[in-house]
Amino acid sequence: MTFFLTILLAHLLGDFGLQPAKWVKDKMQRKHRSPKLYFHIGIHALLLLVLLSFDFQYWLGILIIVVSHLLIDILKINLQGKYNSRLLFFGDQFLHILVLIGVTQIYFPDFINFPALWSENLLLLATAVSLLTFVSSILIKVLISNWSPATEDDKDDSLAKAGTYIGMLERLFVFGFVISGHWEAIGFLIAAKSVFRFGDLKESKDRKLTEYILIGTLVSFGIAILVGVLFIAIQE
Repeated sequence: MTFFLTILLAHLLGDFGLQPAKWVKDKMQRKHRSPKLYFHIGIHALLLLVLLSFDFQYWLGILIIVVSHLLIDILKINLQGKYNSRLLFFGDQFLHILVLIGVTQIYFPDFINFPALWSENLLLLATAVSLLTFVSSILIKVLISNWSPATEDDKDDSLAKAGTYIGMLERLFVFGFVISGHWEAIGFLIAAKSVFRFGDLKESKDRKLTEYILIGTLVSFGIAILVGVLFIAIQE
């Protein structure tokens, strides 16, 4: 784990801490011809050497990381404009992390215990997270669809799918509070949401909208609490 955390730190410092915005802009404009691209790769190589204390027994791993980083970055900047920028960003970081995991696995074969990935507890957790995110979003939408307000004046002012993602996050928070035994934190979460929603509900002066939001919130919290209690019961 120490080795992985070391090369991960080198990656984070190189990609985020020591890469000026003007370098990124130059790479986007000049692509593989940008000198800043190679400065960026050089910084990564130097960080790896320094953080690994110039231990050259890891020379092959360092070489793999540096070369793959260059190839992944070239691929990303050439796909810029053809695909969604957020997709490219997360895809780029996913590939970099995947390389780091692979290199760690070369030197420390027991770094990832693949049989343990399919353990009962992990599968149970994955199932719970799925229920709390995508499944619950659809379930709640179906359950309260009959009470959906006909019109919402501020619909155009709302971020796309913001409500869906907020609901997912709040259910994950509630689930975390339940399985960790911090039930009191759920009250603080409800209070915080009420404060943020108060302005919208006050301005709307729409009783139906208020009731609709209240029903959705209670159903969302109820599902999260139920999943958390079942998770604890099954583990025991």
